[in-house]
Amino acid sequence: MSKLLKYINLLDQDAAAREAHNQSPQASMEQHGLNAEEQQGLMSGDHAAMAKLAGVDATELHMTQSSNGEYLKST
Repeated sequence: MSKLLKYINLLDQDAAAREAHNQSPQASMEQHGLNAEEQQGLMSGDHAAMAKLAGVDATELHMTQSSNGEYLKST
């Protein structure tokens, strides 16, 4: 499993991780080992780009970025 996919799953499952990401996205992503391309893809909110970087189909991603940069579980 890619680091990006692990991080997305972490954001999906862990409220403290989401809060850390919401407070300082770059620091949180760097702490979890995401490279610049993965960080940019995640912050773009582009599911196709994130899926490609994570090595999965876009339908497997369940996180969405709100307009303020916070990540919420999609419905």
